[in-house]
Amino acid sequence: MESDPPVSVLRLLAIAFVLLFLAPLAVSAALYALDGEAAGWRTADRSSAGLLKPASEQQEAVVRVFAARTVRWKGIFATHCWIVVKPKGASSYTRYDYTAWGEPIRVNGFVADGRWFGRVPDVVFAADGERAERAIPQIRAAIESYKFREQSDYRAWPGPNSNTFVAAVMAAAPELDAKLPTTAVGKDYPYGGDWVALTPSKTGVRFTLGGYGGLTVGWREGLELNVLGAVFGVELRRPALNLPGLGRFGV
Repeated sequence: MESDPPVSVLRLLAIAFVLLFLAPLAVSAALYALDGEAAGWRTADRSSAGLLKPASEQQEAVVRVFAARTVRWKGIFATHCWIVVKPKGASSYTRYDYTAWGEPIRVNGFVADGRWFGRVPDVVFAADGERAERAIPQIRAAIESYKFREQSDYRAWPGPNSNTFVAAVMAAAPELDAKLPTTAVGKDYPYGGDWVALTPSKTGVRFTLGGYGGLTVGWREGLELNVLGAVFGVELRRPALNLPGLGRFGV
């Protein structure tokens, strides 16, 4: 009796693609459909989510990176990231966003820890004290020299977008050990122009097809496979699994 023929490589790849990319995105789409925050985005709450102390009570220097689901259907796939800084003794926080409307680099256009059109943000990076104080000049210099600063430069996909901006700025201070979520579509856009380059943390290598796809291998970033902006990843340093649309599950 003849045995069944072995499963072809192409079939295995197709199964892997469905399980690792399409299935998580389908779950994310279902969660989006059930999420009441997705409706009424024009009048959605953008007030403080209470994630920062009042500036008058925070004497140390502060650096924060926040991320929240983007508005409307794009929230199925992506998050919007922004940066907040406050030097030691400063009387207020300064928030930097990169947006598709108005001046691309928007300074204090929104509350520092505000809800993003109704969605409570996550703190994806935090530094305080001397560590933050050392990094703030590097962050501000990177913002001042950011090259995609004209209104015509912004592209939601594959970039340069808000996440490209934050990734580039935080790469200017790699000692901060900042890592954007894999749902930050656009973070892999080659803002330096190189298709093969060091990762933002300088601990690995990233190969990118102009942001439309690519592969990242790094100690801090882990292993990330980008297919049209959707990223599947595995982290070993802090064990975790990253799924397209759903984000990080792990330590």
